[in-house]
Amino acid sequence: MKPAAFASILGITVSIAAPAVAVPGGELGTLEIGRYICELPGDATGPAGRHVPDADFTVISASSYRANGRIGSYLLTGDFLVMTSGPHKGKRFHRMNGGFLRNVEDDGSDGRMRCILATRNNS
Repeated sequence: MKPAAFASILGITVSIAAPAVAVPGGELGTLEIGRYICELPGDATGPAGRHVPDADFTVISASSYRANGRIGSYLLTGDFLVMTSGPHKGKRFHRMNGGFLRNVEDDGSDGRMRCILATRNNS
């Protein structure tokens, strides 16, 4: 076998065996399936949070969500989530941990609104 052909085959073999290179922003991921309830912080004179029902969404599969009766898709790279289609298209979130998201403002900073994965105890 010629050295150039061997190097080519070796390169293909190494690229197949190596893990996929992450896209800019981090590794591709998915959110935990379930309902995410969104709220703004309250104040000392009232409830701890003020529900924002129009921002709620439900993750229904690996990269799809439902909100306001419509389906859309999302992209999670590292800890940053972008709604790529559907009723929340263009909204961005920072994943603080598995079930806790905070909206991202236009300047890239974490915003005030938070979306929390509902469980049997807090739904």
